[in-house]
Amino acid sequence: MVLQVDINKTRQIVKASDNVPYLRRGAQNLPQDREDKLARLKLDKGIDSFETATVNTDIEVITNSPPILNFMLRVIPSAEPEQWLKKQQLIINEKPTVAGILLFSEEPQALLPKRCGVKVYRYKTTNEEGRRENLADEPITIEGCLYEQIIAAVKKTKEIVEEIPKLESGKLNHIKYPDEVLHEIITNAVLHRDYSILKDVQIRIFDNRVEVESPGNLPGHITIDNILKEQFARNGTIVRLINKFPEAPNKDVGEGLNTAFEAMTRLRLKVPIIEERENSVIIYIRHEQLASVESAIMEYLNNHDTINNRTARDIASVSSESTIKAAFNRLRNQGLIEIVPGTKTATSAWRKVQ
Repeated sequence: MVLQVDINKTRQIVKASDNVPYLRRGAQNLPQDREDKLARLKLDKGIDSFETATVNTDIEVITNSPPILNFMLRVIPSAEPEQWLKKQQLIINEKPTVAGILLFSEEPQALLPKRCGVKVYRYKTTNEEGRRENLADEPITIEGCLYEQIIAAVKKTKEIVEEIPKLESGKLNHIKYPDEVLHEIITNAVLHRDYSILKDVQIRIFDNRVEVESPGNLPGHITIDNILKEQFARNGTIVRLINKFPEAPNKDVGEGLNTAFEAMTRLRLKVPIIEERENSVIIYIRHEQLASVESAIMEYLNNHDTINNRTARDIASVSSESTIKAAFNRLRNQGLIEIVPGTKTATSAWRKVQ
């Protein structure tokens, strides 16, 4: 007999029978029995957020800065910065919070060094890891408040990517992604990272892919499997307030990654891959075309006896039934496939011609 137990990821901290929570790491069960370990676990799970911590500096760094003055003039011209910031809980006990610093300080990196910038690397290689000898230039550091940082990071990444040559049909072309792909993935990495971790967001541009690494684990109940379906904001205040900026980088409806994935599929590009590491999440954006619909169908039939319209849509990343039907007809006209006898029109199954 076999017993299968599926334990879903939750936002809560669950204690064992000895009243101690354990963290599974590889083959180890690590007891989280100290205050510092519990505090780290709460941040990882999204129970607590570093954005609410206060910073030991004068409130004028956010009450009289160019970012807040520009924001107030364009968004809330009738309000006073200090009063509005206190109302939004960005000033607590006469100290600015981390969220306040990130959103409205002119130079957050001076107050929160090594944890709120973006590093851009260009590696002239297709190897799995970038090395110093493969660096095309010195790494680029992008700083400033989050709103300006996102705009600058997306622009610089796009510029570098579109300079990469790619040989197609005997011609050298330049790589180009849908505009929303780099924008949504970089925005997601900046807004949802764990700001308690001393590491910048890293964008690594290779000859065959772009990697965007965001510090911190997936929070709450979010997993690799449900990230495109579920919503959870580790930095809820930052996500909510940056959405109030003119031409906000986010829509605050939890659809950012979905938009990026759908845009890649529309252009018949392979969808990004998401990987969770010990202390970060990486999204890989590849410079690779999907196989044609016909190629995907024939490859499937190399390992399966039959295929229907629904399965073909799934494996070819196509939503249109008529597109698949047309592909089936083209393959039939070439004498490669035939309808399985006895299957009805609405549920037709196809097989390779023997």
